[in-house]
Amino acid sequence: MAASQELRVGDRAPDFTLPSATGEMVSLANYRGRADVVLFFYPKDETAVCTKEACSFRDSYQAFQEAGAEVIGISSDSAASHQRFAERNHLPFLLLSDADGQVRARYGVKKTLGLIPGRTTFLIDREGIIRSLFSSQFQAARHVSETLGVLQRLHAKRPAP
Repeated sequence: MAASQELRVGDRAPDFTLPSATGEMVSLANYRGRADVVLFFYPKDETAVCTKEACSFRDSYQAFQEAGAEVIGISSDSAASHQRFAERNHLPFLLLSDADGQVRARYGVKKTLGLIPGRTTFLIDREGIIRSLFSSQFQAARHVSETLGVLQRLHAKRPAP
């Protein structure tokens, strides 16, 4: 497994390729030059706080889209688990399976109490640079509000196409 590193605002986001709930392979590089990416790492499908977080992203999904961003969730759950989770909660965004935790480690998302996979959200701009990160195991809704606020400020500064 790759060594864990501490990523900061201004760093280049590590590229990755992971399977989605539908089995399609998705790479961060696919979005370069096209869209900002809101990448949220969460511990586990179908748990109370993770469901609250995912549903908060769902409820704000249109605002993220209007600001030019794609939302992607990552956990170590299987593609089948992600598919059930997405269907049950009507999630309109991609969920990717990081079964061996290598992408989580490359992003430096640490475990809480050494046991529970961490909950961290990254805002990655179109050039692949991390523009914000928010980490809190228990304040799930703040992941959405904090990230959306930064995204909207970035979007407002961009020249119109």
